[in-house]
Amino acid sequence: MGKFSGLIHNENIKIYSRARTWVMLLILAVMSALMPVLFYFSASDKSHLMGLWETFQMTVSVAFFLNTIFTVVVASDSIAGEFSWGTIKLLLIRPWSRSKILLSKYISMVLFSLLSTVVLIAFGLGSAYLFSSQTGDVMTSLTGWSPSAYSFMDLLFRYVELFLTATLAFMVSSVFRASGLAIGLSLFIIFAKNLIVIIFNPDRYEWAKYLLFTHMDLRVYLSSDTGPGGVTLGFSIAVLAAYYLLFLLISWIVFRKRDVAA
Repeated sequence: MGKFSGLIHNENIKIYSRARTWVMLLILAVMSALMPVLFYFSASDKSHLMGLWETFQMTVSVAFFLNTIFTVVVASDSIAGEFSWGTIKLLLIRPWSRSKILLSKYISMVLFSLLSTVVLIAFGLGSAYLFSSQTGDVMTSLTGWSPSAYSFMDLLFRYVELFLTATLAFMVSSVFRASGLAIGLSLFIIFAKNLIVIIFNPDRYEWAKYLLFTHMDLRVYLSSDTGPGGVTLGFSIAVLAAYYLLFLLISWIVFRKRDVAA
């Protein structure tokens, strides 16, 4: 276990030794802290400011998009970058199995996604506390959730979507050894998933209930017990889990059998 933790440590060094990683975290922190400030100074009447949790939700809705993109960049470059720089051969001759190498890269990517999300929460919530009304939050209270519970459940479901998107990018990076393709495909999914759900409406097509895009946005369950096509939260989680395992399986099979001689 000690050797494996050292392998994870090495992968983290690769991520955090790059200036772009800190630039991405800095941009995320500034964006998260700046949004409540903009809401505050753009309000014509300070007596009608949004409440703390509404301000935080608005901040998350904007900043989490950046969070997803930055995590996808890290996931896409995790394996493809080794091939691009020609360091994959040096990595594979070390006394670690390919499965452990792949797992260490994936865990490092997940740790980055958690860190970036914590940065978003810390700066977003801290700024929202300073630049919002301490009363209000009428919008979230109408859903039956407390404002704080609604905000963090909304954040959790957004993270699930980020998690699936980053895992997909990780798989594409492993299969095609192209970080650009992984980033491009992930961005396409982010922008086009709602359009795909509209075209292949699960209320119209029974088979559409089993598409990944149908279930990526779990936030619909915050205001309803049923999702697209009348499915339940449990069904959506099961479908997402199946795709998640499929992505990891494909990554593992391809990476283990990858010929790096060429």
